[in-house]
Amino acid sequence: MKSQTNTELIVIGGSAGSLQVIIEMIKNLDNTIPVPIVLVMHRKAQSGDILRTLLQQFTEIPVIEVEDKTEVDDNTIYIVPADYHLLFENTQWMSLDSSEKMNYSRPSIDVTFRSAAEIYGENLIGILLSGANADGVEGLSYIKRNNGQVWIQDPETAEVEFMPKHAIEEIEYDLIITPAGLADYIKQL
Repeated sequence: MKSQTNTELIVIGGSAGSLQVIIEMIKNLDNTIPVPIVLVMHRKAQSGDILRTLLQQFTEIPVIEVEDKTEVDDNTIYIVPADYHLLFENTQWMSLDSSEKMNYSRPSIDVTFRSAAEIYGENLIGILLSGANADGVEGLSYIKRNNGQVWIQDPETAEVEFMPKHAIEEIEYDLIITPAGLADYIKQL
């Protein structure tokens, strides 16, 4: 695994079975993190603010649901809202997009991973967790082509192994992570 000292953003994608992994990670992070973390999770369009409220219970790190034109700050966990794609305008600003679904999903992990890779290049870590479709695999490939790091959940630890297993079979990766070890790797940044 290459040096992580220049990491400016971590973007995490997950679908079915990923919520428990994210809760485990958040519980085990320190009260400050050196970079922003963006969570792209498949969820129902009408899910509201419930996810942000749930995750905030497990950390002192601010958990914010992104609104259009949200500023990117270190030591913050951002959640992409239901029924929107997240795009990065530059390293300071995120915007929302309601264009068609990709891989039957909005938000699409692929859309956000690709946008982040275009802006952050080698200073990006993309992490793909448990899920039941192929969303995220193409985005991880794009991150790798832009010299970012690719971390994938060990399919044997995933509640739904399809997404991480497909990613491991299709693309070059830097690290296979477990739910218990994810926070430790982030703390080493």
